[in-house]
Amino acid sequence: MPLVYQQNINECTKLGVWHITEEEAFFLEQVPLQRAITHPNKRLQHLAGRYLLRQLFPDFPLQLVQIASTRKPYLPDEAYQFSISHCGAYAAVVVSTGYRVGVDVELVTPKVGRVKHKFLTPIEQELLHNQPRFPFLLFSDQLLTAAWSIKEALFKWQGSQEVDFKQHLQLQHFHLAHNEGTANCRLTRHGDISLTVHFLFFSNNCLSWVVSAN
Repeated sequence: MPLVYQQNINECTKLGVWHITEEEAFFLEQVPLQRAITHPNKRLQHLAGRYLLRQLFPDFPLQLVQIASTRKPYLPDEAYQFSISHCGAYAAVVVSTGYRVGVDVELVTPKVGRVKHKFLTPIEQELLHNQPRFPFLLFSDQLLTAAWSIKEALFKWQGSQEVDFKQHLQLQHFHLAHNEGTANCRLTRHGDISLTVHFLFFSNNCLSWVVSAN
């Protein structure tokens, strides 16, 4: 069973990452395909994410999941708050019965360096510039991917499409320790909210998640 990472964040919140090595038939035995997805890989990712929801919470009512106009999946009765992310051969999920959540997984790639100006302000770029270089290089692919992933997790937590990553999702402080860390962030699209996002590097990927009672 390729559950490569799991964390019980608190008494009612769980985080997990699934390495997708199975064929589609494996997931279809236990997970319904609720909408038409033509691309085989995207369909496999979709199924793996929903399968993982059940792995973390066996009673999760998959048949009740709906998709909002923002493309965010949700349950009408909000019995569970959940967030799903896919990247390559990995699916990541965070689920809670009492907290608002967001998760993102990204492949570390040099491409992010070419677009950093589109999602990072000069102040945020300076923040990354001033991080200790070991074990990361200056403006490394890892740090820039983490910055993007953190903002994606915040975007999913907020659940609104009317968000400018550069203007409304602000990184204020980074703390790095080996292959993981935290970022203190500020959301300004709907009020002024401070949140802490956790992130972790694994197998050339970055996993970010946020859990908050707000």
